[in-house]
Amino acid sequence: MSIALLERGNAVSELVKNALEPDVWVNHLKNDLMKFWDKPVAYELQDGLFPTYRSNSGECIDPNNLPDELKAALADDNTAGLVETDYNFIRAHSRQTYAYGIAFHMTGIPKHLELCRKGALALVDAMDGNYGMFVKKRISTGEWDCNRLVRTSQDLAYGLTGLGMYYFLTHDAGIMHRIIQIKDYIFKVYMDDGKGYLTWLPKHESDIQIQIVAQLDQLYAYMLMITPSLPEPYLSIWKKDMKKIADILITQFYSDHYKFFWGTEDKSENMSLGTDHTDFGHSVKTFWVILKIGELLGEPFYIDFARPKIDKIIKEAYIKETGSWARRFNEDGTLDKDKEWWILAELDQACEILSIHDPYYYSFLNNTQRYWLDKMVDHEHGEIWHMVSGEDDKPVFNYPKIHNWKTSLHSFEHALFSYMTAARIKSKDIQLYYSLPEWERVSHRTVSPYMFFGNITKISKKGTVGFMPDGNNIYSITYNGLH
Repeated sequence: MSIALLERGNAVSELVKNALEPDVWVNHLKNDLMKFWDKPVAYELQDGLFPTYRSNSGECIDPNNLPDELKAALADDNTAGLVETDYNFIRAHSRQTYAYGIAFHMTGIPKHLELCRKGALALVDAMDGNYGMFVKKRISTGEWDCNRLVRTSQDLAYGLTGLGMYYFLTHDAGIMHRIIQIKDYIFKVYMDDGKGYLTWLPKHESDIQIQIVAQLDQLYAYMLMITPSLPEPYLSIWKKDMKKIADILITQFYSDHYKFFWGTEDKSENMSLGTDHTDFGHSVKTFWVILKIGELLGEPFYIDFARPKIDKIIKEAYIKETGSWARRFNEDGTLDKDKEWWILAELDQACEILSIHDPYYYSFLNNTQRYWLDKMVDHEHGEIWHMVSGEDDKPVFNYPKIHNWKTSLHSFEHALFSYMTAARIKSKDIQLYYSLPEWERVSHRTVSPYMFFGNITKISKKGTVGFMPDGNNIYSITYNGLH
């Protein structure tokens, strides 16, 4: 054996030895994340929805006497748009529904599935006949927004996140058809084949916005999660639509010069560093989503396109001195070293995806994951800070911990990705939970470890669920390997 190969083998052994154990991430979910979300004030419906706003300590807010962090957000032009306390938002409710689903997926605790179901049924109630889904409700009157012409394709996508997670776990056929109904509405009303992309507002409106998230979040918010478990003909239709969106992302938003994605493409001046949605988070998320689509479709082009660009962003975004990720490039090409929670989550997750086939990426993760657990977690009250300063590693106060764009989606997905890939590098089994109909044959075709593939080694029935109308069984499914 050559000296170089021997040194590499020793280096990999050291990386594996220093990697966090999978149990760390289950405990993180139970003790850090659920500390904030597993309490009555979080899941008691406020006129039909989970409350969008609570204080940093997790308490209900009084609109006439807002907590200091919400006052600080409203006083700053950069953060004022995060706080509209007159409303509860469907995207916030949907993401919280999703989080309870992830909590069940990782722990098998029936209460978490019951809360996921509670949230999903509220989302069904928010459907707007033939017009998709409402996106916000006025708290004082209980009235839904009524103007479908100002609903964005991104908001509708995130309305499906909670429903998608509930279907992923339960294979509830009634929920599946609701999801398909809204997905079909989105593609009918927002996919403009003449322009070649999904529009931000309904395509017949006068709207110049060309947003990457209008495309990307159809894939990320629900399609990647549930497509593998759909029956035909929907499986083939959705795969075709996923390929179409992946092609739009590459042809419309990708910069070959920077190996980056632009956040918007409506004005030339927006196609530069430091502009809205042009950051490490949106780009690396787009790449890893395209990579996963390539794996799902069996199309190597997408995998080969995405993998080297993820590697490039990881190396550009990594700050060796602090073992953490940067947020983006500034307009002058320097690094913005502030820590925005979802960007750190996406960079970790992209790195974890590459680590499945190359433990080298734990040379980053062994530092960035510990930074997350040490600096990004609110250890007193639970959940993850929105923004931590790159200068002193302290939370930035005028970014509330939850608001109309930040609830639980990224923190819970990050815990799940980290758990599964930690088990992979430590050569340990992955144990996940589902609640499936008694008549369904559980197999590789019907279940998967979230957006990944794994080898099923054991299926254990844990009993029926009383709050499910069809008496679904809870299954513990053990996987070894992950790809």
